[in-house]
Amino acid sequence: MLWTTIILALREIRRHMLRSFLTVLGIVIGVAAVVTMVTLGHATTRSVQSQIASLGSNLLTIMPGQGFGRGGGAQPQPFKIEDVDAIRSQIAGVSVVVPQVQSTATAVRNAANWSVSIIGTTDDYLVGQQWTLASGRAFTPAEEQAGKSVCIIGNTVRTNLYAGEDPVGTILRVGNVSCDVIGLLVERGQSGMGGDLDNNVLMPFKTVQRRFTGNRNIQLIMVSVDPGYDNTSVQEAISGLLREHRNITGGKVDDFTILDTKQISDALGAATSQLTAVVTAVAAISLVVGGIGIMNIMLVSVTERTREIGIRLAIGAVAREVLLQFLVESVVLSSLGGLIGLLLAFIACAGLSIPMKVPFMWEPRINIIAFGISALIGVVFGYFPARRAAALNPIDALRHE
Repeated sequence: MLWTTIILALREIRRHMLRSFLTVLGIVIGVAAVVTMVTLGHATTRSVQSQIASLGSNLLTIMPGQGFGRGGGAQPQPFKIEDVDAIRSQIAGVSVVVPQVQSTATAVRNAANWSVSIIGTTDDYLVGQQWTLASGRAFTPAEEQAGKSVCIIGNTVRTNLYAGEDPVGTILRVGNVSCDVIGLLVERGQSGMGGDLDNNVLMPFKTVQRRFTGNRNIQLIMVSVDPGYDNTSVQEAISGLLREHRNITGGKVDDFTILDTKQISDALGAATSQLTAVVTAVAAISLVVGGIGIMNIMLVSVTERTREIGIRLAIGAVAREVLLQFLVESVVLSSLGGLIGLLLAFIACAGLSIPMKVPFMWEPRINIIAFGISALIGVVFGYFPARRAAALNPIDALRHE
């Protein structure tokens, strides 16, 4: 019975192919838009979180000043190596504490030159960033202590200065400093803040202080938190210690900022999800429009086939069979629209993931839900026309012109 009804519904749809396609166009656009927006939204969220995770896992970044500004226009007090030693020795739950001094310079190799970012740090930087070496080695304690002119370079530096040559063991001039290249970092790509992580030259922080910045200040402290400890409690302990070291008492505002990469990742993920939800809700309006289109065309179909309905009722068909026939036609129309919409969404996601630089994702759960909603729209918006057809009086229907 049901299979016969489906066959009749498909036959009726085939009789009016253009009208049927225009009827389901709203469903097609709605399903395609919703699935595309949700899928790309999830892909963007995952991309942002993975980029931030590339900065390191469970990392606290401590910077002078309030937020990303200078805090009331005053020059923020820089950190000292004593602050780093105090955090390392007095705060529980800390895996590594890494001082950082940053500068920029032009690196020169033979006839090639390239502008690079210089990071003065320790070998714990690689541990905190969970970064490995493609070749070579890290700094030795003796090199760090003496401030030797040695460096580890990123892949972008290698690409622009060495043209495929192995840089390890060569001498690279960075600014006015000639340093021995002892290591090459594994390629990592863009950071969550849009910078090129591979365009860095790592040196012992004492070397950078002495040869580039000319002072003993530390511009940034990176703290890796042990997974067994809560980031928030460790952050509060560090804040209390730094307030004591920097003579911040009473209700005075901190003159430093502690950023938690996990919190940043969660916040950006939540913001992206909310934006995706808003855009998806707007796109879903076309589903309602498509449902109204199905209701309208089904009402027209009932009017056109009034005599046919009258004949069926006159020869013994019951009202529920007529209702089922028109309801199945409506559901088949909306389901076909849903399937076409899913196909278009797949093509759109595959095509847009490349220029958007996000991973291609295809989530079965979202597609099943979208298809189920499209079928449900056929039931909701097709019930009234189907009910109207089932309620026709056979005698009046046979007299209809």
